[in-house]
Amino acid sequence: MTVKTRTATLYRMVMEQHICPYGLKSKDLLERQGFTVEDHHLTTRAETDAFKAEHDVKTTPQTFVDGERVGGYDELRVALGKDKPKDERSDTSYQPVIALFTMTFLMALGAAFVATGAWLSILTAEWFVAFSMCGLAYLKLRDIESFSTMFLNYDLLAKRWVRYSYLYPFGEGLAGVLMIAGVAMWLAIPVALFIGTIGAVSVFYAVYVQKRELKCACVGGDSNVPLGFISLTENIFMIGMALWMSYKLFAG
Repeated sequence: MTVKTRTATLYRMVMEQHICPYGLKSKDLLERQGFTVEDHHLTTRAETDAFKAEHDVKTTPQTFVDGERVGGYDELRVALGKDKPKDERSDTSYQPVIALFTMTFLMALGAAFVATGAWLSILTAEWFVAFSMCGLAYLKLRDIESFSTMFLNYDLLAKRWVRYSYLYPFGEGLAGVLMIAGVAMWLAIPVALFIGTIGAVSVFYAVYVQKRELKCACVGGDSNVPLGFISLTENIFMIGMALWMSYKLFAG
């Protein structure tokens, strides 16, 4: 798109009970790029349908620059040199895992500082793993049916006993909570060790032996995270945490 002016015309749905989020995003993007926006509101369904028919488009919002239709929000991003539309992006992403581990690490830093007065300590590492287990369990439990379906693609025990795919996130969350509280290690340790070991063997077998390309259920059933190193890390964390807690329990 060759821009001759810095004025854009935007048509978007603004109704009493619905304001199109992509219309808001388009307006914000244009303004941040220095455009003066002629903002036209489509305030009824009939008005919206008439606009679509007139311009032979299937969706709104629609942006026009210099009398030329740019398109919807995704097309606008491309025209302004931003990232590609969703359907042209990579179908895999580590962003959910990076976001989760970053937040749980920061949480562990803050909690350990409150508890001990030190930002970095053994407690920081323990709570980082335990907080991560709880966070991962929550993401699985948001839609346990979807998680179960994806999990059954590769977990060796779940393939033999389907109910395990439903129990897994509860076990992971329970072990994480008990480890944060430092109670009932007699339960938390075997649970974490069991599900971590089964998970690690399953992921290793699927990825490195069978060479399968699968999505990981570690952050829920709607995940775009590829099955591989990250999935293995989750399980190794649990195994390591269980072994460390066992050492502390018997050494103490």
